[in-house]
Amino acid sequence: MSSLEPPDPRRLGGLSSAEASSRMREEGPNEIPSARRRSFVRLAHEVLREPMILLLVACAAIYLVLGDLREAVILSLSVLVVVGISLFQNRKTERALEALRDLSSPRALVIRDGQPRRIPGREVVRDDLVLISEGDRVPADGDVLWASNLGVDESLLTGESVPVSKSAPGEGDSVAARRERVFSGTLVVTGQGLARVTATGSGTEMGRIGKSLGAIELEETPLQSQMGRIVLRLAVIGAALCLLVALLYGLSRGNLFDGLLAGLALAMSILPEEFPVVLTIFLALGAWRLSRKQVLTRRVAAIEALGSATVLCVDKTGTLTVNRMSVTRLAAGGRILEVARRDSLPEDFHELVEYAVLASRRAPFDPMEQAIRSLGLRTLARTEHLHEDWELAREYPLSSERLAVSHAWRERGREEAVIAAKGAPEAIADLCHLEPPETERLFASVEELAREGLRVLAVARARFPGAFLPEDVHDYPFELMGLVGLEDPLRESAPGAIRECKAAGIRVVMITGDYPVTAAKVAREIGLADDSLMTG
Repeated sequence: MSSLEPPDPRRLGGLSSAEASSRMREEGPNEIPSARRRSFVRLAHEVLREPMILLLVACAAIYLVLGDLREAVILSLSVLVVVGISLFQNRKTERALEALRDLSSPRALVIRDGQPRRIPGREVVRDDLVLISEGDRVPADGDVLWASNLGVDESLLTGESVPVSKSAPGEGDSVAARRERVFSGTLVVTGQGLARVTATGSGTEMGRIGKSLGAIELEETPLQSQMGRIVLRLAVIGAALCLLVALLYGLSRGNLFDGLLAGLALAMSILPEEFPVVLTIFLALGAWRLSRKQVLTRRVAAIEALGSATVLCVDKTGTLTVNRMSVTRLAAGGRILEVARRDSLPEDFHELVEYAVLASRRAPFDPMEQAIRSLGLRTLARTEHLHEDWELAREYPLSSERLAVSHAWRERGREEAVIAAKGAPEAIADLCHLEPPETERLFASVEELAREGLRVLAVARARFPGAFLPEDVHDYPFELMGLVGLEDPLRESAPGAIRECKAAGIRVVMITGDYPVTAAKVAREIGLADDSLMTG
């Protein structure tokens, strides 16, 4: 289906409630596999079986046997403090993770029994027909059956911050040859669409990632391994000395029980019971300090592993960058202008920004349109180039045949329409019917911006005097206004963090699904060498 009009749910039918219930029983709920929730009892068991805690418990028990009640109470209180801090920190982290899991479960609009129905995302089943629109999280993997200007942010899966346009397969097209699939967990940023669910839960792309992460075995940290070996060696040495002293004392004095007590006293003197108290409390305090910087620590022992790291692998989108598009360059009249931190623009660039804003929604969800509108509000606020009182007369949405969006506006009381268009440079060049020399100059500017890792959009304008607007956007006499270059800006703290890692002897590796040119540019800006770029 390629019509711009949404399909009729009654004609599509969709699954019946009985079929959906049957598949739900057979295939299970549409939930991403995650680590099993740890109960309070399980958390306590994990803390108490640590070798350092077991050493403290053993020491307290031995002091109690020896009749030294004071030492036994002190060590028992130490155990309670250590266990209490660990349980508090772990439980706090578990509650935060549970809240995140609840927030990540989207609701879905499906067609059941021929009627649209809003259901929890976990109840979506294979072959459900799902209606998605701007602002929705895609609840499951599926094939697009119908789309109108549908754009999806897939940075969660690919690391690419630029939305991906989606379309339904045309006549004779193979399913794999077009971008006609949507994936669970991704965000719809423009348009609307209809998809047939092909995979749910662990069968989705996100589910496969979850399963691979769940298969990772938890390993002991170096400190845990070393402490375990020390505790074992000291326990063996203490036991051997205890038996030796008891045997010698019994043979020389004839009193085996007194010899056993003397042996236990000697064993206790060599056991470093302060070590587990100090180390465990320090690790718990480290987790608490990290939590104050909005970092969750699920296993307190992982704090120690941070100090022994030699290589740090980081994502680009949303980690080194803010995952929010920003206009950084404008090109008009043969000039290229840096606009990243400007609050005003030269007069030559006012109309370019004006028509880029008019070609965007007033309340945009698309990150590129948000960036363009933000630039317009910031730089044109005190000019006559913002038109909040104009009325949208017609929209010509993006399509697979025309990679451009056009908006026709009318000022109140006037019949003449003003049309603003933005999109891929080749699509705008076609709308403007540019001559070969003009096209060459346009694409020379596009290439110059693209070399800087920018996403480039072209902007055009037209005027139409008639009351009835044409069906085909090509009927307007468009005029090229210029180019807009957008990028996902760096986090201000990223270069400093990279320098700190290098100073600490940690090698930083950036891993991203974004374009190699963009990745190399970001690497240069944050201080990483880009001469070892690898693609796969």
